[in-house]
Amino acid sequence: MQTQSSSTVRAATPADASLPSDTLLPDAERVFGWHDHLSLWFSLGVGLLVIQVGAYLVPALGTQAALLAVTFGSVLGAGLLAWVARIGCASGASSAGLIHAVYGLRFARLPVLLNVIQLVGWATFELVIMRDGTRAIGRQAFGIDSGLILPTLFWGVVVLLLLRGSMVTLVRRIVSRVGLPLVVLSLIWLTVQFGLRLDAQTLHDWWLRRGDGSMNTFQALDLVIAMPVSWLPLVADYARHGRSRQGAFWGTWVGFTVADIWCYALGVLVITVTGPDTDMVSALLLAQGGLLALGLILIDELDNTYGDLYSGSVNSNSLLPRLGLKAWGTVLAVLSIALAMVLPMHSLEPFLLTLSSVFVPLFGTILGRLGLQAAHPDAAARGIHAAPALIWVLGIAFYHALAQWAPQFGSALPTLALTFLLGALSTQVAARTSASAA
Repeated sequence: MQTQSSSTVRAATPADASLPSDTLLPDAERVFGWHDHLSLWFSLGVGLLVIQVGAYLVPALGTQAALLAVTFGSVLGAGLLAWVARIGCASGASSAGLIHAVYGLRFARLPVLLNVIQLVGWATFELVIMRDGTRAIGRQAFGIDSGLILPTLFWGVVVLLLLRGSMVTLVRRIVSRVGLPLVVLSLIWLTVQFGLRLDAQTLHDWWLRRGDGSMNTFQALDLVIAMPVSWLPLVADYARHGRSRQGAFWGTWVGFTVADIWCYALGVLVITVTGPDTDMVSALLLAQGGLLALGLILIDELDNTYGDLYSGSVNSNSLLPRLGLKAWGTVLAVLSIALAMVLPMHSLEPFLLTLSSVFVPLFGTILGRLGLQAAHPDAAARGIHAAPALIWVLGIAFYHALAQWAPQFGSALPTLALTFLLGALSTQVAARTSASAA
């Protein structure tokens, strides 16, 4: 993929190689191999929230239908992530840079700002998950309730310290070498512990169990795809550090697919064994060695929070470059800690999911515009590219219309397909118009 014109985008130097949208990383600054991409996205794909979403599929769907939705939805959702990763690696642009290129420099400020808001929201949600898990471990192991403030501050300060360091060093030295093996071991342990509770007859009955019909396959796919789609606005911020587009593509796809399928399926298994009314954290603690395994998963949640805040700082820096990435990371982390103290996160989750629906048509259009061609569109000439902007707005309306009037078909897949096709068509029309004018 060719880079944008120098009037819009400048080349990075070692001193500013992590600056966002107006900077393209040169080859000399690319250090991630396929194993780094795989480790990062496997780690980001693991989380208590993913396991909990897998549990939502039971008892609505039968076991076979649930696992089919998990497999297909994860492969497809992670494939979209990998596609955007390939574009980000090939161009050297951040997520904000891709949004600027497709939608125009001025109009892009709106989706970039919405992305910052959602990233702060998800970081806050992750802090609440880690806080609640820490409280549960304290009650189980020591009979002590640490309350809300202390565990929130503890995890918040840890994230703040991580944000002061290098993202590249964190991924290559900590996530790849230490975090990945520990997380894999914890998942293996939990899978074995809950799997052993199913004897031959129970396993047979579990495999043939039918759902109660409260959710159909398309709705289940929508739920499964929601998790990888929520990472679409972040993936290019990391993929642009990759040495090769193939490494970024396959590392992201394989890493996130395996983690997503594993965690969703574990959620289905856990809730089947323990019963539908069991709290997921409590259920994991019931397993032998569950305390240690849950603790490792909680530690792994750190990179989810870090990923949200790092990408939020990249996007924020594109809106207000006067503050550097570390300064923006500190501001957003402090804001997330404060919000985790006061907001009722269980009522905030629907708002976050609604806000995430904005990014399905946003990146459907980006994939349609950039995913099938070798060159960047020129974002220098205009503050707004009208066709992509209109497709995005249409996609948002289409997404919510389906959710309101045709929920049985799901919203994510049809909206992705529509905006992708319209995005690709608009690129062809623009190319023919330019050729005719020449």
